[in-house]
Amino acid sequence: MHKNIQEDITALVTAALAKAKLRLAPEEIIIDFPTDNRFGDFTTNIALKLGKLIRRPPRDVAAELVEIIQREIAESELKDSVSLVKVEGSGFINFYLAPGYFYDQLGKIITEGKEALRLDTGKGKKVLIEFVSANPTGSLSVAHARQAAVGDCLANILSFLGFNVQREYYLNDEGNQINILGRSVELRRRELAGERIEFPENYYQGDYIYDIAKEADKQKIKDAELGDFAADHILKIIKQELSDFGVDFDCWYSQKGLAKSGKIEESFSQLKEKGFLYEQDGATWFKSTAFGDDKDRVVIKSDGSQTYLAPDIAYHQDKYKRGFSWLINLWGPDHHGYINRIKASIEAFGHSPESLSVIIVQLATIFRNGTPIQMSTRRGQYITLREILDEVGADASRFFFLMRRTSSHLDFDLEVAKKQSAENPVYYVQYAHARICSILRSADIRLKEDLDLSVLAEKEELDLIKKMLELEAVLNVCLINRDPYPLTVYLQELSESFHKFYDLHRVLGQGAALTCARLELIKGVKIVLSCGLELLGVARPEKM
Repeated sequence: MHKNIQEDITALVTAALAKAKLRLAPEEIIIDFPTDNRFGDFTTNIALKLGKLIRRPPRDVAAELVEIIQREIAESELKDSVSLVKVEGSGFINFYLAPGYFYDQLGKIITEGKEALRLDTGKGKKVLIEFVSANPTGSLSVAHARQAAVGDCLANILSFLGFNVQREYYLNDEGNQINILGRSVELRRRELAGERIEFPENYYQGDYIYDIAKEADKQKIKDAELGDFAADHILKIIKQELSDFGVDFDCWYSQKGLAKSGKIEESFSQLKEKGFLYEQDGATWFKSTAFGDDKDRVVIKSDGSQTYLAPDIAYHQDKYKRGFSWLINLWGPDHHGYINRIKASIEAFGHSPESLSVIIVQLATIFRNGTPIQMSTRRGQYITLREILDEVGADASRFFFLMRRTSSHLDFDLEVAKKQSAENPVYYVQYAHARICSILRSADIRLKEDLDLSVLAEKEELDLIKKMLELEAVLNVCLINRDPYPLTVYLQELSESFHKFYDLHRVLGQGAALTCARLELIKGVKIVLSCGLELLGVARPEKM
């Protein structure tokens, strides 16, 4: 619900437990939404938990607590907001809010607009979200596209919750992959010149390599410069794809620049002083086992070259030096085993491992005509973000990539994403917004200054207001889980509540008082839908 009434009820329950001399850990005191709204607006199962601990019937424990809670409410500011507290079922304590509370909150949304929904949970805390970070060796894949949607939407949500968020793309613009890219272009250039080429299996083989080879030949790029030339060319494509997808980064952090800055050597020097680097078998090792990793890790190989971990250690330390206190990394499932060694490195520098959140974004499968499209990055046989954008557009792409938990594999049906019907979730939500805009345009009525929202007494009207006010709780779940998925579910539910209301109740021509109230009701729904779609990075059409 809106404006922390959930926290107020939690405080009431906590106080009641203290007065009853009953103890539960704070994390055990959970005030939640009931699965069936016939059983109130909030519910808690603390009596069931306590019943097991103190060996008393849960309903008896609940009755004792309800008596205390009711006295507390009568003496608090909640007396006008909570109309009933009762024991139900096997010992659940259910809270019923007064209709006046809902009317007040609806009035605030109408008056203040989106600002009525904004929270200050983060209080300006600096957060760095690093995501996508694909090597500049080819167009962005479906996996990168899903990370882009998740990372950008999560950044939007955190900003809305009062965090100071920066989006960052870590650019792996040097090393073996860039060398292979350059060699791939070189061989294709020679092939285009008429030379018979035997192309290595591990080289990049997409048609785009021919395009780069032609451009390199036109600009007379030397073979030794082909890797950097190709990477720069591909990076421009990546930036355009992301921009068309609605994703703009605040910082493109170059690994090549990191290497030239001396920060890698500086971080190694500090680790050595702390006793967390040592030499063995001609290599330099990071003592990550001191921080819970299953084995120590090589950072400099016996041939003097650095492992992937070396720049990553310096890069993460540099994030803290830039003033960020919460780091969020979005990685693919193939990086799961990398988490402990990075957390070990930040702990070695004195940072809490909890200050780094790593979100593993599972892969997605694209279906066309019921058949999954097979993918192979080096062979160039994979569907790209550009192809998806061209086929279904940015709105449907973003929404669909967010429709499953990041921890779950995602199936993306291109045919469903193109449908203009309720079967297409993004169309369904956008249509609700456009439908409201159409009604408001058609309303030829001056809204009353002394508007009485209490005439909104139908079940569907109150259910719609209640659903609107769930946005705060939904965004908090997104924050806790580091996952924007619940917002897509919520917007579909809110749209469903609106369509259900509108199918049963006319808005216009119902008499001045009721018509004005219903116009304000749907205006409130429009504000919440618009806010949610904006957080997803999806358009809010006024006509469809």
